[in-house]
Amino acid sequence: MRLAIDHTTHYRFSGPVSRGQQRLRLKPKESAGQSVLEWAIHLDGARCEVEYDDENSNHVTLISFEPGTTEVTIRCEGVVETSDVAGIIGRHAGYLPRWHFLQQTDLTAPGPRLRALAASLDSTGDALTKLHALSSLVRETIAYELGYTDAATTAEAALADGRGVCQDHAHVFIGAARLLGIPARYVSGYLMMNDRVEQNAGHAWAEAMVEGLGWVGFDVSNGICPDVRYVRVATGRDYRDAAPITGIRTGARDETMHVKLAVEQQRVEQ
Repeated sequence: MRLAIDHTTHYRFSGPVSRGQQRLRLKPKESAGQSVLEWAIHLDGARCEVEYDDENSNHVTLISFEPGTTEVTIRCEGVVETSDVAGIIGRHAGYLPRWHFLQQTDLTAPGPRLRALAASLDSTGDALTKLHALSSLVRETIAYELGYTDAATTAEAALADGRGVCQDHAHVFIGAARLLGIPARYVSGYLMMNDRVEQNAGHAWAEAMVEGLGWVGFDVSNGICPDVRYVRVATGRDYRDAAPITGIRTGARDETMHVKLAVEQQRVEQ
């Protein structure tokens, strides 16, 4: 399947920005099940300083704001070809060892609720069966509801509230998998929805290392392994490693941000 993606992030500041930098992780990965056919980033109010691959093999574009700007627009557009690999990414690759993904972070750190959730799983059976059971358990425990969590919400806090979004589902799954001794990581990307083209945000899910298969994806929020509708963009130990945009600025007190995203199947002429 060919997926056409058009993703715009627009910032409006309350006053002129004297200095600003952002780290963009917006270019999809070349990996099992997907190939990037076209990709471009267009900037207004900012300029590209350097591009590189980070420690997680994410493609990073470092941009700086034009001095005195009051608005910045970042638009990404491209085409990614996908195939169904049943969520299996395969062997571990990149600059970091597998054990790195056993380390908990501030966002996945286990408290009593996360430890209890992991301990409630059946200790018998193979790792893949256990991970599918974990995915189902997390989905049952945390209702998908917008507006109750944000980028700083921890896995333990999401469990305490019992509500969250895909980011929270991924963090809880990852934290529990690590408690079980299974390397796990966070994935940010895109998902083509069945009922609409326009979206308000990207998507997130998790991947876990399974002996004999390698990295396997689990979209807890939708209760499936990623298929041809998914596009992997960035990975890391948690959201902070794979966040689409992070940065700093000085000179303006407040900002508003508007995101416009469209993901749709591109028809191929025969």
